[in-house]
Amino acid sequence: MYILSAELNFLIPYAESLKDKRQVRRSITDKVRHKFNVSIAEVNNADIHKRLTLGIAVVSGDFTHGKKCLDEIISYMEENTEAQLLECYIDEL
Repeated sequence: MYILSAELNFLIPYAESLKDKRQVRRSITDKVRHKFNVSIAEVNNADIHKRLTLGIAVVSGDFTHGKKCLDEIISYMEENTEAQLLECYIDEL
């Protein structure tokens, strides 16, 4: 069994409040959960309205398949959110 995780840091340049940030977070997390059925949550920067840090976890019996899924999720997130991806850290256990 392989566990892969990623931490993605986004910039939300137009967010003027935590409400704006929550709307972006809810939109992207709901889309990702529905499409890929993975664990995703905000993991850092909860009080900073222009920054969003999301953590994703993928469990797979095959390392190559898990890595491919994680890469596909990250690409999907980049293309389907108003936020700008600043950094992405991938951890493989």
